[in-house]
Amino acid sequence: MADTAMSGSAESAESIRSAESGSESASDPASESVWVPGPAPAPAPAPALAPVVPAARTVEGDDPLDRAVWRLRSRGCWDDAAALLEPHSVHHAPSALRRAALLVERCMFTATGWAHAEDALRGAEALAGDDDERGGAACERGHLAYTATVLGVRDRADEARSALGRAAALLAPAAPGRPLLDFRRGLMAEHVADSPDAARAAYRRAHAGATAQGDALLLSFTWRHLAGLALRDGELAEARHGFAESLRIREELGFLVGTAPALAALADAAPDAEADRLRTEAARLFRLMGGVPTWLAEHLPPAPAVS
Repeated sequence: MADTAMSGSAESAESIRSAESGSESASDPASESVWVPGPAPAPAPAPALAPVVPAARTVEGDDPLDRAVWRLRSRGCWDDAAALLEPHSVHHAPSALRRAALLVERCMFTATGWAHAEDALRGAEALAGDDDERGGAACERGHLAYTATVLGVRDRADEARSALGRAAALLAPAAPGRPLLDFRRGLMAEHVADSPDAARAAYRRAHAGATAQGDALLLSFTWRHLAGLALRDGELAEARHGFAESLRIREELGFLVGTAPALAALADAAPDAEADRLRTEAARLFRLMGGVPTWLAEHLPPAPAVS
């Protein structure tokens, strides 16, 4: 997730840097034991930080359409990915929700396409036929409202809280969409309510759920945001580990559009020489992606002068 921070935003550009989000669940069965990074809240301590993503996890699935959508999405081609789903989204609620999610993610990365995302969301909401589908649509609506708020487009924080609360009421604790909802509630807690403790608890729930479901991409986000909170608390080693895990997962999955932000985040916890190298590589990739995510530009070294 990403976008540009506009003037008047609810958060500064520095805090928005880590406010991305998105997930495409893998089809692997849930693992039997769940590892949660960092110290857990009382009374029970959590295991120490450790890699949790099996190397075999993917997000493409076996269906040719799934693979095509993922490859376009991972390269920041959200409109093209959504166009592949459009014929299926007219009468098929899951396809409509998936298409809406792609267009919401485009808003976060590019700060454009708001009307298209709203239209797609209305279509998904109209087709939703059970609590999981209604809860998924509410989660996307909450995330779109959060994105508009945190990027300073328009203050929709109340709408975001209401929609995410509605999603929480609709989605069962073991529902496939629950970890993503927990993650997005963490984003609200961190970047709108400025409540790092509540954010950390929500991110840990999301991390545990993503681990159980084998959702590697969501894990790349939970590692990153937990690491950001660790860095905020001065826990440099923990932050470095979490950022490195996030980067590793994104590189393994081929999530190209999310790799530059992961490189830049790791640079924040790295020694100076390594940090310079990481930011230079992030800048190169950022330019290769056509300046997406837009909000990252001010945190990267400028392009080399052309002689």
